[in-house]
Amino acid sequence: MADPAYLAVVDTVLYGALVLAAGLTLLVSYRVIRGPTVPDRVVALDTIATNVVAIAALYAIWTQQGYFVGVSLVLAIIGFISTITVARYVTEGDIIE
Repeated sequence: MADPAYLAVVDTVLYGALVLAAGLTLLVSYRVIRGPTVPDRVVALDTIATNVVAIAALYAIWTQQGYFVGVSLVLAIIGFISTITVARYVTEGDIIE
């Protein structure tokens, strides 16, 4: 059994990390909306996807519910594929040759 003081510190750190990741996601959404170029918006969307994966993983640790880890892995895969697809479309103008 872990020390209750240690668990309180871990809860505080996890809560702070969740708030920080959510705040950063909101700030990056500004770049998605007002980005001067399409690559800026793509990078901002990739950052949002990464932050959402981090939020899901932190929430899984905080609540000790393992299925959020699976959710975060699926979100990471979807984010990776969508970033590669959009980057290929931006650079080459076509997704599938």
